[in-house]
Amino acid sequence: MKIGIIGSGLVGATAAYAMVMRGVGRHIVLVDLNRERASAEADDILHAVPFAHPMEISFGDYADLSNARVVILSAGVSQRPGETRLQLLERNARIFAQVVPQVLAHAPDAILLVATNPVDIMTYITAYYAAQHGVSSNRVIGSGTTLDTARFRTLLARQLGVDSQHVHAYVLGEHGDSEVLTWSLISVGGIPLEDYCKLRGLSVCQEDRQVIDQQVRNAAYHIIQGKGSTYYGIGSALARITEAVLRDQRAILTVTTPLRDVLGVPDVSVSLPHLVGGEGILATLQPPLSDEESRALQASAKLIRHLISELSLQIT
Repeated sequence: MKIGIIGSGLVGATAAYAMVMRGVGRHIVLVDLNRERASAEADDILHAVPFAHPMEISFGDYADLSNARVVILSAGVSQRPGETRLQLLERNARIFAQVVPQVLAHAPDAILLVATNPVDIMTYITAYYAAQHGVSSNRVIGSGTTLDTARFRTLLARQLGVDSQHVHAYVLGEHGDSEVLTWSLISVGGIPLEDYCKLRGLSVCQEDRQVIDQQVRNAAYHIIQGKGSTYYGIGSALARITEAVLRDQRAILTVTTPLRDVLGVPDVSVSLPHLVGGEGILATLQPPLSDEESRALQASAKLIRHLISELSLQIT
């Protein structure tokens, strides 16, 4: 199965590498304005294939996306000094106005997986442009809080002394400062958090929760300060989402996609647990949140809705 990646920077290239390591897909095509960079990344990743899974890695143009099942959109521009978030959004929206139609012209049946930040709004924008080509919003998926959820589970697992794959916990809402860590939903091996702690003689006190909350919420800032950008975590998240689509795994992932209503906030894209499979978003799940968590999720959705409405582009 063919996977396209638009943008062969650190995120796009790392996603391709993660897919080689996991054995996701059969052919990955890197497309970038900087063809020399795309060619170099494709060659470098190809040389890892003998140590992982048999795959073909190449670079090319939009026409080479023909028959791709998933196309990852990781292209975009960085924020300029003195530039507002809204101005950055408008510039990236204009880029996607060119990219999305070109992708769909050559891969009309592809699932579009958005990685470009701010991912919630860029997913909404992608769905708007895709709709003009007859693509329903369930085929547009943003990475959303998939990585934030992984960070939450990792830190909880460390606190509890258990494998993170047995910790079920979700981060919902914006992939950003207003995200919501849903403590009320946590279970370990199917056992609610408080009950698990009693069984094991452990404690996750309010102070512990505050530390974990801040570490999850500020993870990107910490990593960017130390090394300039994040890419291993998000690259792995993109590989996981792609795997769920290609193998029709019907996985529950905290991705983002346009939704008609989130707690009274209309026409917005934020992360909730979604059932993800071969056709993209198969269902949206509404978990039973505490009153405090519901208010925080509603506030997060309002923030994203406000930014969408502020865009000067004709997309609302």
